[in-house]
Amino acid sequence: MPQAGLTLFAISAILIAVYYELSLKARLSAIGVGRVIEPLGNTDCANVEELQACEKIVLHMPSGLLYLACSTPTERRRWLPALDVFQEDEVTFNDYIATYDLATGAVTRLTFSGGFPTSQGYASHGLDVVTSASNPRELFVYAINHRKPIRGPGKLVGADSVVEIFKTTVGGSTLTHVKTVESSTIVTPNDVVGFPDGKSFYFTNDHGVKIGLTRWLEWFGLARTSVGYCHVEEGCKVAISGLHGANGITRAQNGTVYVANAKFGQIHVLEEQNEHYLVSTDTIALDRLTDNLSIDANGALWAAGVPSALPFLSAYHDSEKVAPSSALRIAKNTGAKAFFGEKLKVDKVFEDDGKQASAITSVVYDAKRGALFLSGKLAAPDPRVFSTHLTVCKV
Repeated sequence: MPQAGLTLFAISAILIAVYYELSLKARLSAIGVGRVIEPLGNTDCANVEELQACEKIVLHMPSGLLYLACSTPTERRRWLPALDVFQEDEVTFNDYIATYDLATGAVTRLTFSGGFPTSQGYASHGLDVVTSASNPRELFVYAINHRKPIRGPGKLVGADSVVEIFKTTVGGSTLTHVKTVESSTIVTPNDVVGFPDGKSFYFTNDHGVKIGLTRWLEWFGLARTSVGYCHVEEGCKVAISGLHGANGITRAQNGTVYVANAKFGQIHVLEEQNEHYLVSTDTIALDRLTDNLSIDANGALWAAGVPSALPFLSAYHDSEKVAPSSALRIAKNTGAKAFFGEKLKVDKVFEDDGKQASAITSVVYDAKRGALFLSGKLAAPDPRVFSTHLTVCKV
């Protein structure tokens, strides 16, 4: 019996060691355990104090206008379906979309029209702004809306999430509501990428179900997030399922779709097929978790990096805490390593310990103007004065 027990112990130790090397070690590294923060690109920055808790930012390249899906830190800490926060009785559901003009410093809070919002309100999350295919002065705005639930309390039924479509003009101050897209396929929408027809879009479901303890199993490898496709006249469908940690989404000019894996430090590379189905063709490995994605005018892919996951989650619930942030650029490798098959080069362009830019969820680079925009839940350098803002850095 002692010998049998010793053998069992030895086998268990081997299995644990194998699991650590093959899985757990990489997971701990991705969430930032033991990571040393290396300040980079954070010295020539300015803050735009008026813009608070803007989860997603999108650059309209021709005009240089930045569009932002904003809230307040208080609202975010009480209603954040992606992180299982459902306190709708303490939330106004009065979020907004704003623009920021780098050239003038002007911040404009856009006015909704066309009967929006309804009594269920607007709780912002993902956002995309697309130039109309028929009129370059006209823009279509696609926005995730985690509406107030009407079938029961949020902690039991989740958010009544939909995708809203608006129409506006370049530099305009009004968002005219075009359509609310509801579907059983839109389960836990996180981010959206729209088409220039003003009628269709891809979106990510960041969990397999709206609520429930099984959502936490996705942190341990349960792959049930997805990308959906909707057309206002044809309905919605799952474009690809079985993904890990689907979060931010963006689409290149050649049709390649990139989806951030917010739980495993990767980016899914997806290619469009007939009828807007998607197939996975590659995975970009990163050394940290990522949130939203964007593509600059040079074709480089940018990702909001999370150097350390635990402080990031803690900062969402405690305004006295900050969390380190980073911005990663992924571009075609033109160096010597390209000869040996390393097609892409990943560069860390920005990193901060959280005093300048905390818990960043979205980064956008304006290649024409040399400006890097960072947004999320941010804290002022003086920890005694909590202040949220958009950060703009010259890089």
